[in-house]
Amino acid sequence: MKKIVPLLIIAIYISSCNEVKRDNTSDKELNELRTELDSLKKMKADTPSITESQIATFLTFQDNNAENAMNFYVKLFNNSEIINVQRWGKDAPVEEGKIMHATFNLDGNLFMCSDSPPIHDWDFSPAVSNYIECKSENELEHLFSKLSENGNVTMPLNNYGFSQKFGWVIDQFGVSWQLNLK
Repeated sequence: MKKIVPLLIIAIYISSCNEVKRDNTSDKELNELRTELDSLKKMKADTPSITESQIATFLTFQDNNAENAMNFYVKLFNNSEIINVQRWGKDAPVEEGKIMHATFNLDGNLFMCSDSPPIHDWDFSPAVSNYIECKSENELEHLFSKLSENGNVTMPLNNYGFSQKFGWVIDQFGVSWQLNLK
């Protein structure tokens, strides 16, 4: 019995030390998580919303093609995604489910689009176009090929003196694109 009591006391002491060690580890992990959360909160607070500080291209479709165009572009360009879609309701001035307002990202660039209820006297103009610097000839040719399908080539791919290879197309949705090889 005399040998058991000191061993029992030592076991209780070791056990309590382990619990303290675990509590210290838990406290350390908890403090690290709090620091990380505070950092994320600060980053979020310092980052303006997507429409507060950026200039965005807004595409107004009068032929109810906003969703088709948006999906086409998001699939075509790398690192692209649909961010938000708001749809017209039942009593809307356009077909229910058409896009009232959508926000999407094309390779780091903010775009918005909508299906416009009124038909305007204006439409897309090649005078305002999306200009893309392509990193490789393969990228340039791929984008040119896809964007010109069912569209209109205004300047075929060529060396026009201001770049080694350049092309200009109006896609099937009427949106104008200038493609340049860096």
